[in-house]
Amino acid sequence: MSNHLRPASKLLCHLACLLIDSSQSFKMQTWTNLTTVKPIPGPVLLFATQLSNQQSIMARKKILVVDDSPLILRALSMKLKSCGYDAVTAIDGSSAVSSVRHEHPDLILLDISFPPDVGHGGGVAWDGFLIMTWLRRIDEAKNIPIIIITGDEKMKDRALKEGAVAFFHKPIDNDELISVIQEHIGEGAPGEPAPPMTPPPVPPTSPS
Repeated sequence: MSNHLRPASKLLCHLACLLIDSSQSFKMQTWTNLTTVKPIPGPVLLFATQLSNQQSIMARKKILVVDDSPLILRALSMKLKSCGYDAVTAIDGSSAVSSVRHEHPDLILLDISFPPDVGHGGGVAWDGFLIMTWLRRIDEAKNIPIIIITGDEKMKDRALKEGAVAFFHKPIDNDELISVIQEHIGEGAPGEPAPPMTPPPVPPTSPS
């Protein structure tokens, strides 16, 4: 190799060494950034938790329970909530129609027999079939699945013919009811866990 080419070769070698060192330094810095876990600030973590809870609430399916028995309304509401559904209740035809318009339920559990609706119709006797007829006239309720729950087994054929997706005779099997609900609107969100039991206070010991 001629003498005038040697400085150029040395310069190229020097540049190559600088590139290699720079590449290794970049890789080490990138690896450090990837493996370094920075703590999440408290306010950011709190906001993320609240947002997640809000999204969970919004994702819960809503079920309207229509029955004139407060005991049945309470029992079904508790069962639905424990399975991850939101429960809305109505005790007569008028409140059922109002709840559909304002609450927009995903499914309706409907009784057949109701006492005269004196408070909302001057003695008009609502029954489940009349309620179904009114609901089907509301745009928001045309496609809502309705499950009939009643004590009269003879109403089954008519209920299904009128458009009910299922029929249950009281007393009902709650697990079977939840299974049918899941077939039509899917599973509910995770149910709220029961609150922890608090041990009773220890009575103070009397001085000896």
